[in-house]
Amino acid sequence: MEIIVILNKIKLMLDYTPLWQTMNDKKISQYHLLKSGIDNKTLDSLKKGKNITLLTVEKLCRILDCTPNDIVRFIPEKK
Repeated sequence: MEIIVILNKIKLMLDYTPLWQTMNDKKISQYHLLKSGIDNKTLDSLKKGKNITLLTVEKLCRILDCTPNDIVRFIPEKK
């Protein structure tokens, strides 16, 4: 499933690849996220590329000591 955001008539897709790379670089496991307050449903949503809240982005940033750019990126949709 792809999340599509429309900004100034440009369609953008959300991509959580930076999250998995940041976790890998910092050697932080999914188990650590679960123990730090990220629930199973949210983790599943991230794996499936579904929508998450800004509160979740904030929690992930605090857990991983990173910025939102280290968690999600916007990719212009191909026409």
